[in-house]
Amino acid sequence: MPSHRSTAGGRTAGTAAPAPTGPPPARLVLLFAVACGSAVATVYFAQPLLVTLGERFSLGSGLLGAIVTVTQLGYAAGLFLLVPLGDLVDRRRLITLQLGLLAVALLAVGLAPATAALLAALVAVGALAVVAQTMVAAAASLTAPAFRGRVVGSVTSGVITGILLARTVAGVLADLAGWRAVYLFSAALTATLTVLLRRSLPAGRPPTAPLPYRRLLASTVLLFARQPLLRVRGGLAFFVFAAFSTLWSSVVQPLSSPPWSLSHTAIGAFGLAGAAGALAAGIAGRWNDRGLAQRTTGIALVLLALSWLPLAFTRQSLWALAVGAVLLDFAVQAVHVTNQTLIHAVRPDAGSRIIGGYMIFYSAGSALGATGSSLVYAAAGWSGVSVLGAAFSGAALLLWAVTRRLQHRAAVPSASPDGHRAVASSASPDGHRAVASPATPDDHRAAVQPATPDDHRAVVPPATPDD
Repeated sequence: MPSHRSTAGGRTAGTAAPAPTGPPPARLVLLFAVACGSAVATVYFAQPLLVTLGERFSLGSGLLGAIVTVTQLGYAAGLFLLVPLGDLVDRRRLITLQLGLLAVALLAVGLAPATAALLAALVAVGALAVVAQTMVAAAASLTAPAFRGRVVGSVTSGVITGILLARTVAGVLADLAGWRAVYLFSAALTATLTVLLRRSLPAGRPPTAPLPYRRLLASTVLLFARQPLLRVRGGLAFFVFAAFSTLWSSVVQPLSSPPWSLSHTAIGAFGLAGAAGALAAGIAGRWNDRGLAQRTTGIALVLLALSWLPLAFTRQSLWALAVGAVLLDFAVQAVHVTNQTLIHAVRPDAGSRIIGGYMIFYSAGSALGATGSSLVYAAAGWSGVSVLGAAFSGAALLLWAVTRRLQHRAAVPSASPDGHRAVASSASPDGHRAVASPATPDDHRAAVQPATPDDHRAVVPPATPDD
């Protein structure tokens, strides 16, 4: 196959569009943030409603986590099967189609007559809610590298706000009009956002990955197999969101029982306390643009581990829960924004596949936290849940510390016999490596990203025939 010359925007010669020189219009960034928040909130609406749903559909306390788990499993499937399509087809069409189908799935949840129908509809909601990640990738691709951290941070702050305020909105609507109203309202809002985005998104662009769909999916796996940075950041996402889900999937049980016996609205209001964590998105984005990714990650993971000290006293003090929730959510979102900014820089032309693959780790961790916390709460109460959350947080901190040292000592890899991974390395001011890869004859594009002053490395391999 003849070689295709790469461009600054990651498109092949002959179909290249001008590379972005700044951020997208502020109104589009705001619309992305609102739409992302609305989409991802649908995955979390059930959390303050678990006890009510358990009573309505005859599920025991040990099975309540299944409601969250099936949604997260659908989310994981959507991340692998749907998000990579953003590198293959026009993102404007993909985003509006997924949002429209999400509105239909939400309607099905709101009208579900029995347990099987409810769970099936929740799987569909989870699978289609990944449109939020397609929008994050779209926002990143429309932004010049110098502004990418703050734009991704702004859009991700919408995601975070959606996750946290989902509990508040769900609690208020459930108390006013019943749990079904939560999903019916969301269906109407999603349909409205579909129309607005259809009118606001830029015109269609050529695909960045002219591959068959099967090879596109395989290339997602190959990207993570070949890039240590992607695997490390995915592992951090797994443990961080396992801790996040451990708290928010189980805290409804002690809050809805004595001595608190709170209403849906009161339980959901704790999402407002955690929403302070959304501030971390913008701060982390700006720190990433200044080259402070490692420092941001380390500080955030320490805060995550410390957050479980006040959270352990939830049954004795609601103030302790509020303080712990703010610390935990701030830490989780700081790591999340840092991760997404770093991994997108590895291969901007494969942004949808990379973010989709990364978010599979997120979804798997969330599912583990939801299932594990429900089982642990049934067996050991809130003390057991606190220990579980602290263990996930400690595992994330340990992974970061170990891999940081290993990457400092890592030798420069040599070219493989087939030449697909020939690597040249130069030291950055703090001893981290900047890695650039030459194009091979079959490459569609080769991108080079400089190392930031505080990051372990920005690694950009050449595209092979499989990715």
